[in-house]
Amino acid sequence: MIILIFGVSNVGKTAIGKKLSEKLNYAFFDLDHEIKVFFHTTLEDFMRENPWPHERFIKKGSVLKKIILDNKDNMVIAVSPIYEARNFNSLLDKEQVIAVELQDTEEHIFERLIFSDENDNIYQDDEYKNAHKDYYIRDIHRDIVYVRRIYKKIQWKYFVDNKSIDQAAEELLELLPEKFREKKENYGQEVRI
Repeated sequence: MIILIFGVSNVGKTAIGKKLSEKLNYAFFDLDHEIKVFFHTTLEDFMRENPWPHERFIKKGSVLKKIILDNKDNMVIAVSPIYEARNFNSLLDKEQVIAVELQDTEEHIFERLIFSDENDNIYQDDEYKNAHKDYYIRDIHRDIVYVRRIYKKIQWKYFVDNKSIDQAAEELLELLPEKFREKKENYGQEVRI
């Protein structure tokens, strides 16, 4: 089984995906990390070298497909935002693929907000974040509204509701075999988990 974890930035894709892969004893891939390795660059440089979103999404989709082609099965992939569905929709039709969109409230996503510098070093700056809270909440809201259309083909939606990483991974783990069966039987219906 290949599990693709989608969602807006800071919703918990990497942390929950990694924990889920540990529980399943599956390989784990973070698309952002794989992009850095594949293109021998930082994410900052990747953005700068590919200033047009369309170009970036094509490249991200190509790396995602390469991960699946090279590894075949038994993996969890945290998919960094690709806001053009044509760059991943064909993967959702594969029988062994289960795609889950993680969702949460603007406030919960804001609480998890982190930053990175030009070398992709992650840091937290709560003072700055809180000083610009209104801006970030609006930005997160826009992302959530926008992805509803982009991720409409993703049948399974999991509402994180600020649960711990372990609890979210455990709940997904309990539902996966059932959802895998349902996918084979009922492809095309949106199912909330």
